[in-house]
Amino acid sequence: MKKISVLFTLIFATFLINAQIVNPTKWEFDSKQNGKEVDLIFKATIESGWHLYDTDLPEGGPIATSFVFEDSTLFEFNGKILKEPQPEIHFDETFQLNVGYFNGQAILTQKIKLKSDDPVEIKGFVLFMSCNDETCTPPEESKFQFKFNQTAQSTSSLTEDITLNSETSMNNGSGQTLWLFILISALAGFAAILTPCVFPMIPMTVSFFMRGSEDRGKSIRTGVFFGVSIVLIFTLLGGLFSIGIFGPNVGSVLSTHWIPNLLFFILFLVFSISFFGAFELVLPSGLVNKTDAKADKGGMVGAFFMALTTVIVSFSCTGPFIGALIIQAVQDGGLRPLLGMFIFGLAFATPFTLLAIFPSALNKLPKSGGWLNSIKVVFAFILLAFGLKFLSNIDQVYGFGLLSREIYLSIWIVVFSLLGLYFLGKIKFSHDSDLPFVGVGRLFLSIITFSFVVYLFTGLLGAQLSAVSALIPPESENSYLSSRASNGRAFNAAEELCGPAKYADKLHLPNGLPGYFDFEQGLACAKEQNKPLFVVFKGHACSNCKKMENTVWEDAEVMNMLSQKYVVVGLYTDDRTKLPEEEIFISKVDGEEKDNLGEKNLDLQISKYQTNSIPFHVIIKPDGSEIKMGVTFNDEVFRDFIAKGIQ
Repeated sequence: MKKISVLFTLIFATFLINAQIVNPTKWEFDSKQNGKEVDLIFKATIESGWHLYDTDLPEGGPIATSFVFEDSTLFEFNGKILKEPQPEIHFDETFQLNVGYFNGQAILTQKIKLKSDDPVEIKGFVLFMSCNDETCTPPEESKFQFKFNQTAQSTSSLTEDITLNSETSMNNGSGQTLWLFILISALAGFAAILTPCVFPMIPMTVSFFMRGSEDRGKSIRTGVFFGVSIVLIFTLLGGLFSIGIFGPNVGSVLSTHWIPNLLFFILFLVFSISFFGAFELVLPSGLVNKTDAKADKGGMVGAFFMALTTVIVSFSCTGPFIGALIIQAVQDGGLRPLLGMFIFGLAFATPFTLLAIFPSALNKLPKSGGWLNSIKVVFAFILLAFGLKFLSNIDQVYGFGLLSREIYLSIWIVVFSLLGLYFLGKIKFSHDSDLPFVGVGRLFLSIITFSFVVYLFTGLLGAQLSAVSALIPPESENSYLSSRASNGRAFNAAEELCGPAKYADKLHLPNGLPGYFDFEQGLACAKEQNKPLFVVFKGHACSNCKKMENTVWEDAEVMNMLSQKYVVVGLYTDDRTKLPEEEIFISKVDGEEKDNLGEKNLDLQISKYQTNSIPFHVIIKPDGSEIKMGVTFNDEVFRDFIAKGIQ
């Protein structure tokens, strides 16, 4: 309970600190160079009463101070980080761990060795947290930039241009995805209001703040605090996933392990059946009664417990929205779970707060009735369809081959056809009201739904279905799509490759593109053919990977360059194929044994490129130089990236 209260304070302090622009830790950056030997010096000045966490912390603790480099291939690390003074070790009551931190000042030095005498620019940021005895700042980033050998004549003016373009593409891709995530979070919050568990509570809840008091100002203040409390409760839930309380690898586990994916599928299935009207999902009455009794006390305390009651009572309808949002946010990592639940809570609480301020608007709200049940049934169909994605994750990651793209699409076609019939009134459930005629709204919804069904059907005939590619399985090796490439060119793997590709019996690249699934094998072939190597770190359960392959990879020029000018390697970081006995190894990253293909590829990505985000693209040129790119859905940016790798 103490840990939860501290975390709640941390979430609240996040927004309070941002509003007050509290920045207790200031960073200065310096360097010393002796030929290719360089000292990168990071100096932190920490305000009195605050402390900065160490760079090495036990798992499950707070966020450690870390240095993130945009391109670590420009140099080699030369030993561990030097610390002056050494961090003080204290027992952290919140995390129940011994952790190290700095007070007053910390000078952290990372020794590196440059790989060439050419001009080089090393950029990145420090990720850190500052805390005192009561609150913590949210995780912050402080950018740094070092320049070396600037007086020397550059022998490769192209390198800087590629790096800048790669940086731009990564920012563009991330920015687009972030804004889309924020929009989805807000829409989920507003959609949850229209469920039968929540909508009828609006007038009841608002009237609670207007009763027994002629002081409208006080009622408004109480109503606003009620809305803020709802936002904080939802944000706290997201914060638990953002600050690492569930461990740093929770995103990977939720994405790829069969247990959470099976549980999520069952959860969506149960909610779907409940929304169809088979039964009602309710939390224990004792929990609801206790919070409701606290709410009757009135005042700010009563407003908070009224908010808690609202969240608890509405869970039977908001659960699917919250679950899907947190799953996606955790997979994306960082502060997205906290941000997503904050936006969700803000959208969810807004009607309650506005109606508390303008109670006369209650008369303009539509009355509860059959339309709410209809919305619930629509959500049931959608939950049934989207819950299938978790079964697909299991099937792809573990290579069972049971839920193919064709079977998946067939199930979706049936589900959305039934939804279209429901809009037309051809299907009726026990709790539905009589439908004497089909209104204009239902007619248009049925047209949209059946149009979507026709669109899905084209996928069975070979269409790419780019609009939903992130949600459905990729085309199988024997499908029509895999037997042709963009621009109509059929690939002959025997001619394009240096030899049979390992793991090709279960893994494949999009559009029948020939390639490898083992880094060493692909690198050897690239050297043999004197071609650049195109490496993509990807995942079976990675939605952005599928979307990129079905959008920007579809460009005819991109496919021609990849097939003719490159040796391509696809490295799945979540595949569970067991490694041969002689390839099992102990990781230098975490000291653990790696015995499957996904663990091997992920360890390579982390150790070589200091990132585990996917998709992550690397071009290794014949001279050994590398350029990198993260996620982007911009055709032109990705095409330029591929083109510059062969210039």
